[in-house]
Amino acid sequence: MLIPTHTIKRVRYFTALIRPALGTDPRAPIRQQTYVRALRTNPKVTIHEGQYRNDARMMPSLPITFDDAGRITRVKVRKTEEKGSDVNLASYMVFDACRDDADLFVLVSNDSDFAAMLTLLTRELDKQWALLSPVDNPNQSLLARDPVLIKRIRRGALLASQFPDEIRSTDHGVLQRPEEWSGNETGAPFGAPRPVAEASGGVISV
Repeated sequence: MLIPTHTIKRVRYFTALIRPALGTDPRAPIRQQTYVRALRTNPKVTIHEGQYRNDARMMPSLPITFDDAGRITRVKVRKTEEKGSDVNLASYMVFDACRDDADLFVLVSNDSDFAAMLTLLTRELDKQWALLSPVDNPNQSLLARDPVLIKRIRRGALLASQFPDEIRSTDHGVLQRPEEWSGNETGAPFGAPRPVAEASGGVISV
């Protein structure tokens, strides 16, 4: 997906390990763990973990209603969220830039929260960055930060970049692709979906 003249020096992957929750697929954490272990078999990839929160919260009902005292009715819900990955990604991208670790820093995300960090990268540190977008229409806040390269992650390139059905890990033996993640002849997935987990993105140093 990158320009052929680029050589990847390092890939930083930011995520949070999910935990089982009532009403969700109990095997999702196992599939995610298998994927993370497979990533660790590549010496150029480092994994940076945030925290996965699964907390009971009191939140306004939807549609909004009011009690007899005129206060918004609140209900108890279970809220899942991922914490820390955004901060970790921004911190490491600036850190690597300060070390002059690469000629080009590639962001794999569509999160506008990285806009301020990219301003520092380009205007204060005088570094170049590129965007690999997971969506057709990248966030305008990111595009306004002057990427030297913008590329959409195409489905065909994504399918061609997947791990084989089996991969050997020094620490965990043979890792097998979960059956739910297999595809048919056209590459379309079938079965249960991949685990629902927020992965803020990644940084590729080239």
